Amino acid sequence: MLGITLTADAYLRRLNQELDRVDRAAMERWAQLIYRAWENGKFVFLIGNGGSGLTASHFCEDLGKGTIRDAELRDETKKRLKVLSLTDNAGWIMAVGNDLAYDQIFVQQLMNYGAADDVLIAISGSGNSRNVLCAVDWANRHGLVTFGLTGYDGGRLKETQQDGLHVDLHDMGMVESVHMCLHHWVLNDVFARIHGEGRYAAGT
Repeated sequence: MLGITLTADAYLRRLNQELDRVDRAAMERWAQLIYRAWENGKFVFLIGNGGSGLTASHFCEDLGKGTIRDAELRDETKKRLKVLSLTDNAGWIMAVGNDLAYDQIFVQQLMNYGAADDVLIAISGSGNSRNVLCAVDWANRHGLVTFGLTGYDGGRLKETQQDGLHVDLHDMGMVESVHMCLHHWVLNDVFARIHGEGRYAAGT
């Protein structure tokens, strides 16, 4: 845990250094993947454990609500992004974890919801969470597009995902912070694409 040894000033400097190392092309592919799902009417599923699980919930809320203009949220004619965090169905998760196995909590949901060309965004700081890996394996075998967000050395997730963004850092807190920070740019980029604003405005 970097905050144990680093002062607040040193911690922020290190965070800035890690952000500077982020693969910009991977960020753009991540945004493109979500935009294409919106464009083609495909689902975006999000999974993760612990802090990454809450990041999945946060991403889902932002992508569901934040890709629509506030003034248009009541407009039933507006095309919307189909997005679902598989971390949020507590009853299903507890039933599967208790009756089957914890490594099945995401893949069992995907078996009900997932279809070819949907997108699975798998978030795992270590890259070795078994429930995440089971879901990614199923998704790969059933024609979904898998995109991982990893830290540390990337673990098995980095090896099995089809694409992803890796934060090469052995500190879970900072890895999760970087994932969250980058998501907000992805959200804004997808919004701009959908609405033809900013750098996607006509004539720019």
